[in-house]
Amino acid sequence: MGAGLSTISDRVVDTRVTTARRVLLIAGILLVAANLRGALTSVGPLLETIRRSEGLSAGEAGLLSALPLLTFAVFSPQVARLARRVGMERLTWYALLTLAVGIVLRSVPVTGMLWVGTVLLGVSISVGNVLIPALLKRDFPDRVAPMTSLYSATMSVVGAVVSGVAVPLAGVLPGGWRTALGCVAGLALIAFAVWTPQALGRQARPAEPPAAATRTPWRSVLAWQVTAYMGLQSFGFYVVLSWFPAIMNDNGISEANSGWLMMLLQVLGVTMSALIPLVANKMRDQRLLATGGALLSLSGYLGMLLAPGLTVLWVVVVGLASGICFVLALLFFTLRAEDSFSAAALSGMAQSIGYLFATTGPVLFGTLHDWTSSWTLPLAVLTGAALIQAIIGLGAGRNTTVNRPV
Repeated sequence: MGAGLSTISDRVVDTRVTTARRVLLIAGILLVAANLRGALTSVGPLLETIRRSEGLSAGEAGLLSALPLLTFAVFSPQVARLARRVGMERLTWYALLTLAVGIVLRSVPVTGMLWVGTVLLGVSISVGNVLIPALLKRDFPDRVAPMTSLYSATMSVVGAVVSGVAVPLAGVLPGGWRTALGCVAGLALIAFAVWTPQALGRQARPAEPPAAATRTPWRSVLAWQVTAYMGLQSFGFYVVLSWFPAIMNDNGISEANSGWLMMLLQVLGVTMSALIPLVANKMRDQRLLATGGALLSLSGYLGMLLAPGLTVLWVVVVGLASGICFVLALLFFTLRAEDSFSAAALSGMAQSIGYLFATTGPVLFGTLHDWTSSWTLPLAVLTGAALIQAIIGLGAGRNTTVNRPV
């Protein structure tokens, strides 16, 4: 009798321990996600202030904004290889500490540290961008969709909040913009502390990948379709963030109101990012969602071109579409991979090429506007990119994986 009670008691304790570890893992993943946008989105509202303070030209200020994306493009393909050597948990742990260091260095009033810190935080964020889908694939194989919903929503919400408070903080804190940007390091240190049990646990040791996971995704047609979808949605998203306010201003909408409309656009995107994975998980494949989201973007861009008087409607349409396409691009990293190693490799490939392509969007859009003194050709090009994305979605949305014959 006593032995039976002891066994039941041990099982209860084991269950509690397992649940506690699971909760700590989820909290850690969400805190990592919370650090993937804030260090970037805090710069935009303060960019003009930084430019005046540091004496940067308009081109240098543009480079400062694009530098993290360029860093993603260069470093993302290396993340999967590094993770195989040191373990995904430990590499994420190192990245969080490096992120805090990079944020602080960026805020230090020493010549060149603005650029050094920006590169360091770009490298750190690329680790999280690549490895979170892989961690979800490994630790939540039956809950990939809801976990993707949680982490993408967390990432977007925190990014939006940090962007919103950056200017007010710079106005009241000693040190101005430097302190406002530096505050984000606190969030990275909290994530570093919460992630420590994962980094030092037994599971954090490097694991030998299965034979299929050692195949390069760069030779897979499906991997290139996922990469193209990621690149095209990022291309459109960064153009919208950079140039929609200017288009709205030229259409007679005040700067204040265009700011509110951009906030509405991002709130709608966050909402769809939270909902779409739950819908996608119940579908046989995601072709309808992938193509439909891209066509929704196309209708919004075309609307801005042909019926600018209905700007509010087109902002709503583009906001909904951006959320659909963004979260699907993230979801493809796990759904189109056989295992966590393959997910990391696919994520690294897609984000490398995708972000490299995305950096060309705002520059090309602005150049076309300067060349034509009109928004017609730039919006036509953006509409064409959305049409190509819709076609690519038919391939990327298929229910298969990169290591399976297509």
